[in-house]
Amino acid sequence: MDTCRAVGRVWASPGAGLWPPSVAIVGLALALGGCAAPDELPAPAAVEVVQADGGYLFRESGRPVLFYQLEPTSHDGEYRRSNYVHPLYGLDGEILTEDFPDDHPHHRGVYWTWHQVLVGELRAGDPWLARRFSWELAGVEVLEGRGGLRVTHRWHSPDFASGTLPIAEETAEVVAHPASGDVRLVDFDIRLSSLQPDVKVGGSEDDKGYGGFSVRVRMLQALEFTAAGGPVRPDRVAMAVGDWVDFSGTFPPRTEPSGVAVFVHPDSAGHPQPWILRSAETPSMQNPVWPGREPAALPGDGQAVRLKYRLALHRGLASGVDLERLYREYAGDTRAQAARGLPSQLLLAALPR
Repeated sequence: MDTCRAVGRVWASPGAGLWPPSVAIVGLALALGGCAAPDELPAPAAVEVVQADGGYLFRESGRPVLFYQLEPTSHDGEYRRSNYVHPLYGLDGEILTEDFPDDHPHHRGVYWTWHQVLVGELRAGDPWLARRFSWELAGVEVLEGRGGLRVTHRWHSPDFASGTLPIAEETAEVVAHPASGDVRLVDFDIRLSSLQPDVKVGGSEDDKGYGGFSVRVRMLQALEFTAAGGPVRPDRVAMAVGDWVDFSGTFPPRTEPSGVAVFVHPDSAGHPQPWILRSAETPSMQNPVWPGREPAALPGDGQAVRLKYRLALHRGLASGVDLERLYREYAGDTRAQAARGLPSQLLLAALPR
């Protein structure tokens, strides 16, 4: 039994990648030879989600992973907002995000919002700036055993029906995975549906067009930007640099580097999405842009626009992490996904036949 358990742990070890045929054969032989059922193998402990003052704390083994801000908060009564993540913690407890930064006090951790919300020709507030706009809580559910939270909000603005009628419905799932070595993955799955005829959302109306899923990474002077093609130098306007970008540096009080990569799933609306990237020279958020300056319609009648992203939190600089492999797994390589820890009977089913 001990041998079976030991092999099982190797067989399902996170981050191991796909195994050579010899390892697969050994695993198959053990499975057919009467090893313990996979449900007897020790499973990684799920991230715990607990209610806390103002929202929900995600933690693993007592250490904070992230905080989801459920209740509205403001800065001296200004920029009132909810429905975002801050702080986002690195694997050693360092805080990776900012809230109410001096240069853009409307920025908030990890968030998703737009300058333009239109009902027909009517402009309904400005949720990006947290002005004349609110998020009415319609439901919240802790995803037990998954390390996640599902939250539904309805959008309101005093500019539409004096704020009495909801404009759109948003459901967001945030799932934090247990740390695996020097990496932790956090998933965001956001769905937007209209509740009124002819609802559209759009980014900034200048040539940048920013808006959508954004991460206000702490603005380090030496923040490094890396994409699949190598180092990236931020530009003023949106850039086509691929499906992921990493942001790494030394986040005080830590003295060793760490970082966070943002992945855009191929199923996300508008894929491939261009990027607005900002260094400390022009501090701002990091943003895979959707839909841009031209507004996009939100469907109704049970349909939704879907936006999917993954954050890969890691120790060290981007060069020390196989981010391209992690992105391919996220993008749909099911065999590689299986290699990161599914039970062995499912791993056997995923092997080539």
